[in-house]
Amino acid sequence: MDIKEYFKDRAIQYTVFAHAPVFTVEEAKRERLHEKIRGVQCKNLFLKERKSRRFYLLVAPEHKKVDLKLFGESIGDSIKFANEQDLKEYLGVTPGAVSPFGLINDRDHKVQLIIDKEVWDAQFVSFHPNINTETLELSGIDFHKYVESLSNELKIIEV
Repeated sequence: MDIKEYFKDRAIQYTVFAHAPVFTVEEAKRERLHEKIRGVQCKNLFLKERKSRRFYLLVAPEHKKVDLKLFGESIGDSIKFANEQDLKEYLGVTPGAVSPFGLINDRDHKVQLIIDKEVWDAQFVSFHPNINTETLELSGIDFHKYVESLSNELKIIEV
């Protein structure tokens, strides 16, 4: 499903910013996207437990360091990055396009969404719309509306 259609069906407002493909936060900085887009710039990490098949999408501000070992300890298992096949299967995206918007493709709700409190409390947020040549900016209110429309488990934490 297309995220823009999903938003339209739910009256979620957004602004589109087209740009050259960016795969990482560093590339987005080189493109100076932060100067054009008000939303908190985020890193989106698609993770899985080493022992089980539990998946997590961790969303944190780009400036915060994420300690995967500490995160794994907090959930009781060691964590690793999910592979490209898992990205495609659960989020319907390829590397460089990971964002919470991919959760519309997680029909079985296997991925737990974990959002840093700074992102959750932000006035505006911005993410790729499942492709890395655009960024969508949403108000915090519309982002909450989107997240609440999902059936994925949600946890708000301090990274």
